[in-house]
Amino acid sequence: MVTQVPRRAASLRQSLDALASGRISASELVQETLARAEDTQRRLRAFAAIPRAHAIAAAADSDRRHAEGRPRPLEGLPIGVKDLIDTRGIETRYGSPAFVGHVPAADAAVVRTLVEQGAIVVGKTTTHEFAWGVTTASEAFGDTLHPSDPGRIPGGSSGGAAVSIADGVVAAGLGTDTGGSVRIPAALCGVTGFKPSHGALPTQGIFPLAASLDHPGLLGARVDDIEVLAEALGIGIEPRIEGVPGEVRVGVICGIGPVHPATEVASAFAIAADRLASIFQIEELEPANVFDGCFDAFARIVLAEGALVHFARHDPDWIAAHYGAETIGRLERAKAVRMEDYAQAQQARRKFSAALARLMAGHRFIVLPTTPCTAPRLGEPELTIGNWSGSVREALMRYTAPFNLAGCPAISIPLHRGAGALPAGLQVVARPGDDAALLRIARQMEQVLHPAEPAPGTGGRRSTP
Repeated sequence: MVTQVPRRAASLRQSLDALASGRISASELVQETLARAEDTQRRLRAFAAIPRAHAIAAAADSDRRHAEGRPRPLEGLPIGVKDLIDTRGIETRYGSPAFVGHVPAADAAVVRTLVEQGAIVVGKTTTHEFAWGVTTASEAFGDTLHPSDPGRIPGGSSGGAAVSIADGVVAAGLGTDTGGSVRIPAALCGVTGFKPSHGALPTQGIFPLAASLDHPGLLGARVDDIEVLAEALGIGIEPRIEGVPGEVRVGVICGIGPVHPATEVASAFAIAADRLASIFQIEELEPANVFDGCFDAFARIVLAEGALVHFARHDPDWIAAHYGAETIGRLERAKAVRMEDYAQAQQARRKFSAALARLMAGHRFIVLPTTPCTAPRLGEPELTIGNWSGSVREALMRYTAPFNLAGCPAISIPLHRGAGALPAGLQVVARPGDDAALLRIARQMEQVLHPAEPAPGTGGRRSTP
């Protein structure tokens, strides 16, 4: 009997149904997933580690539990986990050559919750070194490549997670988001990325970048895949939004100056806004000066808090000998940040959060592009978008970092794209604490924007003899 590994992972719910009914065993499902992971790793370098023996042993335990009639809620479900997040018994390098061979003794809190419910870690997905970048490039390990065009970046820093999902290895996984690190690669790779409210998920066991901005996050092929993991992690899913969709007021922000969307993104976003207007009460918002200074404040906070993380752990000579050049350069710049600069940045953050709350008054949600452009080319440090020129980092984070400052939950769902077009994302933002409602409205918006698209993985799980 010859079996064929399916090209794409089924959705999480499809996999759980197949496991529960016995149509597939956890061992078979994990073996299929590992085969896809190894293929994707050869082509796109999306994994820092593929713990084959660990995953196979966990799958055998899941099969025993199913056979004994005592499966847990996520029993046998393969997931990816960003290399920034500790996994017990699995090498975790934090994207850095300084931590090659580092094997944590305990799972991070978010991993532990999922594993205790039966999920199986089949891969550690790549990250920019210490999550301090948006390209998932690495001089030490090789750049992670875009799944649609290997000549482009996948975004970052959770680039490997987005690539693994876009390439069909798994349906969902864990990432982190300090300034857009879940939402940016989700948008550029054409998948879904969710950043909960600040503090909604624990950061214990995750290597910190900037403590006041760090968020664990989730990536999935569809909103439903994210909902499965979010619910398992304690973020409840609302049965419905209060009132019918036509009564839900949604504010639209077409762009954030000075980086206005590129033509292809602006066009796709305008089409999406028109489609949403058929279901929701849509009102275009004028942000005026609300976002002014946001990126500068964010950058100063990250430099200051990031420097504290690294200089508290290692002396400068050790860092110079073990870290990558990009991280070393950021830490050198951080030495120039004064306490006064940091205090002013935090004050700007508070003023922005208050101004954003006023802008959103009367609107439970706002939508805007996730990024102002599609995936830049590999090795392209600067971009020109319309009349604006600047770094790739600034361009990609302009539309995402503000919501880390404010602690708002935000999700990126794919915009519709024509044949041959690169992916782009629509970002939906809610008020802090409104995570469950955000996931529900994102699912409704996804159905409006992609009404005829089948769920990923519906082409069958394996060939028959």
